Amino acid sequence: MLKKIKRAFGFGSCDPMEGSTIIINAEKLERRVALLENGVLEEYTIEREGEDNIVGGIFKGRVKNIEPGLKAMFVDIGQEKNAFLHFWDALPAALDSSLEEIEREGRPKKQQRKITSKDIPDIYPIGSEIMVQVTKGPIGTKGPRVTTNVSLAGRYLVLMPFTDQFGISRKIEDPKERLRLRQIMQKLNVPDGMGIIMRTVAQGQRYRHFVRDLAMLLEQWYSVEEKKEANPAPVCVYKEPDLIERTARDFLTDTVDNIICDDSETTEHMRSIAGKISRRAKRHIQHFPVRTPIFEELGIEKQINEAFQRQVLLPCGGYLVIDETEALIAIDVNTGRNKGTKDLDKTILDTNLEAAYEIARQLRLRNIGGLVVVDFIDMRHRKDQQAVYKAMKERLKRDKAKTQVLQITPIGLMEMTRQRLNESLRESVHDPCPYCSGRGRIKSVMTMSVEIQRQIYACIQKYRDTIGDMVIVVNSEVLSRFKNEDSSLLMELERQHSGRLIFRGDHNQHRESFAIYDARYDNKPLYQSGQ
Repeated sequence: MLKKIKRAFGFGSCDPMEGSTIIINAEKLERRVALLENGVLEEYTIEREGEDNIVGGIFKGRVKNIEPGLKAMFVDIGQEKNAFLHFWDALPAALDSSLEEIEREGRPKKQQRKITSKDIPDIYPIGSEIMVQVTKGPIGTKGPRVTTNVSLAGRYLVLMPFTDQFGISRKIEDPKERLRLRQIMQKLNVPDGMGIIMRTVAQGQRYRHFVRDLAMLLEQWYSVEEKKEANPAPVCVYKEPDLIERTARDFLTDTVDNIICDDSETTEHMRSIAGKISRRAKRHIQHFPVRTPIFEELGIEKQINEAFQRQVLLPCGGYLVIDETEALIAIDVNTGRNKGTKDLDKTILDTNLEAAYEIARQLRLRNIGGLVVVDFIDMRHRKDQQAVYKAMKERLKRDKAKTQVLQITPIGLMEMTRQRLNESLRESVHDPCPYCSGRGRIKSVMTMSVEIQRQIYACIQKYRDTIGDMVIVVNSEVLSRFKNEDSSLLMELERQHSGRLIFRGDHNQHRESFAIYDARYDNKPLYQSGQ
């Protein structure tokens, strides 16, 4: 397959999977985008037909309820569940710590009355209209979370229509480049009352690219305002682009070497988007027709399937165990087959360092977030703990989601948080198992034998004088145990009863399900398990 790609795209002896490569699989019901670094899957995004991704969407809503105790209000934005707006998210936000604030020459900041959370119920009383943007989609039983600090993301800039703050991403570290971008920012014609942020990808870009990006963002915002004025609340006035357009906007950078798509129509669509951003970028986008699924041909499908496994193997022979729970993500690091060298401390350090790199990748790949607790292998030396901590922080820099990492505790635990915008990859692709109800475990055959015998004895005592024979319907595996290991116990129960105990096995019966009937009436059980 790689030889075909080389021939088709003229790569010669070089490997098209080296460096950064984006592979797009576009089908009728599903679109998938994979970002590979030297052939290793680093990020994976999926979008399905009919799914409504509202994260980043801007809504004209209506305040339905205010909860002073929670310091929050609920806003009707036209979705199934009302959106949650914390009072803090309704205050004018300061620039994020990852941004450096820039003072615009000849444009002093307006002195405005300071608004506190106590003012919010008066500013937005029940029934009032409010402009909000979704920062976190509905997850489980929780509705979406919103903010009044609206922004529009472009290729190189982020437009903030309700604040006059200006900033540059601190991830751009070169002082000369930061000075150049500050000078460009001074020249940009930003309307009064609005602000902009220069994204990390702004590094190295020319002035005309920013002018073009700002013009597109202002055009989008004026369209939002027109829709807002023309429609009553609740209404969606702006929706984030689909997965293909977001890929072109967020990933089509100088660091991406190749973009390969298996659908000609999608390829042309991406080229047209790229043409508005950078004509040179169009050359990176190539259509490659395949007879078999492109993700399988390039070995991506196997890596995706591994993202759903509880256990993740490390190159050194160690492994991770990842468990997603309601409260947090628990990750355990184990040495496994890694015997290492005679220096045990070095073996443990090497395993933990590999684990730190892989954990950062798995968090992005699985799109999991919230509170994350990592149980590293115990390290005796503080310098080793610091090395693992620094490795984790460095690896997380490439994560688009906001993360916060704390130092390793004396008992070897690292606590961290990762911004969670949507449901995890597992939650979006899988349904809870109907057999185990999502627990991942079912009761053993022996456990069920004990429980069923207990209920038979209870029925014998309760109905001793009113019934004779009893029929017990159980799972076939449980019946097999009754006939073999537990036959003598059942004979003892039958001796205590004035009638026979008749067992019936059903291979379609859930292992945890059973029923006890009076043999004369098979439509009304004396006892039935809850499963």
